[in-house]
Amino acid sequence: MSITVNEAPGGYRGVFRVREFRSVFAAHLLSVLGVVVAEISLTVLVFRTTGSPLMSALTFALGFLPYALGGTLLAGIADRHPARRVLVGCDLVCAACAAAMVWPGTHVAGLLALRCAMAFVAPLFQGTRNASLADVLGPGDAFVLGRSLMRMVAQSAQLIGFGLGGLLLTVLAPRAAVALTAAGFLCSALLLRFGTRSRPARAAATVRTSPLAGLRAVLGDRRLRALTLLFWLPPVFVIAPEALLVPYADGIGAGTAALGVMMCALPVGTIAGELWAGSALGPHARSRLVAPLAAAGLLPLLAYAFRPGVPVVLGALLLAGLAHAYTLGLDQWYVDAVPDALRGRAMTLLSTGLMTLQGVGMALAGLAAEFLPVHVVVAGAGALGTAVVLILLAALRSAGPQGGRPKNETGPAAK
Repeated sequence: MSITVNEAPGGYRGVFRVREFRSVFAAHLLSVLGVVVAEISLTVLVFRTTGSPLMSALTFALGFLPYALGGTLLAGIADRHPARRVLVGCDLVCAACAAAMVWPGTHVAGLLALRCAMAFVAPLFQGTRNASLADVLGPGDAFVLGRSLMRMVAQSAQLIGFGLGGLLLTVLAPRAAVALTAAGFLCSALLLRFGTRSRPARAAATVRTSPLAGLRAVLGDRRLRALTLLFWLPPVFVIAPEALLVPYADGIGAGTAALGVMMCALPVGTIAGELWAGSALGPHARSRLVAPLAAAGLLPLLAYAFRPGVPVVLGALLLAGLAHAYTLGLDQWYVDAVPDALRGRAMTLLSTGLMTLQGVGMALAGLAAEFLPVHVVVAGAGALGTAVVLILLAALRSAGPQGGRPKNETGPAAK
C-alpha cells in the first residue's frame, strides 16, 4: 500500500520512508549517472574514431535534439498504458541501445542513431515517472518533495557524473564505460519492475490522441498554460550565463580554476535553494514564495551589466540558483491544476519543453553574443526574463484557481 503525504510526514526523510519511492529514487540515480557517463564516453569515442571536433560536438548535441520530437509524439503513451510497464520498457530500450554501442563493429553513424533513440524515449520516461510520483506519494506535499529530490539528484549527478566519467576513462576504454551505462539501465528496470506496484493506466488504452491534441489538452486551459510557461520560459534566460561562461571568463582574465568554480555556482545554488525550501518551509509558505522568488530570480543577472569579477559573478549565480526554490510551490500548483487522466501527457510535455527550451536558450545566448558583448547579453537576459516572468504571473492571477475548468474534467481537447 502506497503512503500518501498524510501518512508520511517528516519532510525529505518522510518521503524516503515510502518503500516504492526508494526504488524510484535509486532507479533515477542509476539512469542519470548512466546517461552522463554515456555522453562523455561517446563524445570521446566518436572523436577518437573520426578526429572531428564537429562530430564530437554533434554526439553531445544529439542528447538534446530528439527530445522535442519524442516528447511530442510519445506523450499520449504515458496515460494509455500502466506506468510501470512504460518505465521498464523505456529502461530496456536504453539498455539495448547502450549495449549495441559497446559492440566493436558499430559504425559512428550507428552510434549517433542509437544516441538519438535513447534521447527520443527519455521525455516519455521522465514524464511517466513524474506523473507516477503522485501515485506513489500522493498528490500533496510528499509529491512536491519527491519531485524536488529528483531534480537535486539530476543536478548533483551531472556534477559528479562528469568527474566520474572522466575518471572512468582513465582506466577503461570508452566502449567499456558505455557498458556500465547499459548495466545501469538494466538495474533501473529491475528496481522499477520489482520495487513498484502495478497500477492501471490513467486513460483508456482504446482512446487515441494525436500529438497536437495532447498539446491542446495541456495548453488549452488558461491556468495550466500559464503554469507550464512559468516552468518553461525562465530557464531560457537563466541558462545565458552558463552558456557564455567560457567567453566571459576569458574576457575578464579568469583562469581555469575560477571557471570551474563559476560553472558549479548555479547548480550548487539551485540544490541549496531546494533543500532549504523543502526542509525549512511548509506547503503554505512555499506557495506564498512562488511569485516573489520567480519575479526576483533573474534580477541577480543584472550585475553583469557592470562586467564584474569572479566574486560578484559567483554571488549572482548563487542567488539566481537559490531563487529556484520557487519551483517547489509551483510543482504543487501544477499537479493540482492537471486532471488525473491528463497527468502523464502533461508531465511528459513539461519535461520536453524544459529540455528543448534550455537548448534554445543556449543557442540564442550564443547568437546574441556574436553581435553584443557577453556581459550585455547576460544582463539583457536578466532584464527581459524578469519582464516575461511578471507577465506570466499576471496571466496566472487572471486565470483563476483552476482556469475555469473542474480538475476532474479533461475537456474535449484531451479526447
